[in-house]
Amino acid sequence: MKRTDLAVYFIMGTQNCIERPLDVLEEALNAGITIFQLREKGEGSLKGHNLEQFALNCQMLCKQYNVPFIVNDDVDLALKVDADGVHVGQDDIALETIRAKFENKIVGVSVHTKEELEKAVAGGADYVGIGPIYETQSKADAKKPAGVTFLHQARIQYPEFPIVAIGGINEQNTLEVRQAGADGVAVISAICQSTNRKETVQSLNWLL
Repeated sequence: MKRTDLAVYFIMGTQNCIERPLDVLEEALNAGITIFQLREKGEGSLKGHNLEQFALNCQMLCKQYNVPFIVNDDVDLALKVDADGVHVGQDDIALETIRAKFENKIVGVSVHTKEELEKAVAGGADYVGIGPIYETQSKADAKKPAGVTFLHQARIQYPEFPIVAIGGINEQNTLEVRQAGADGVAVISAICQSTNRKETVQSLNWLL
């Protein structure tokens, strides 16, 4: 994948939205997000057939805007709907196993330490997500905010490897993240709760 694909990485599930979720996604796509991840977790989240149908609807919208559609953690769902890729954490299936199932597709991995970063790169990840950079309310089990130190170290160690930053990122702090070496920012609340998504996405996308 190209590093520019990560510029504005929108993550969303139905539980993140006050408005109709598909309307939020279409607004975000129209505003210029560069990649989308379906993260359906938490109280009241969709399951089974309802989740699969919602995933297909999200995927259809992403295809209309030529934006990669990624599924968070749920490898089986990603395979079933033929998603463009999957994003996994450190507690999920072994990366080598996932990489074999997703040949010629995008595989992203969340990393928090130098060791996890090196393992992800060596294991065939297409990009890594580093965070939480700042305090976040979007993930109940989020780790303690790490700031930009590790992000900066990761960029020095891997100058050309695709890296996206996540966790509490908004229009006010995105510049610091960019200067630390991120190729893009992954956001949930900044877009879901925005009253002007076009303006928000443009503020987050330093490639414009």
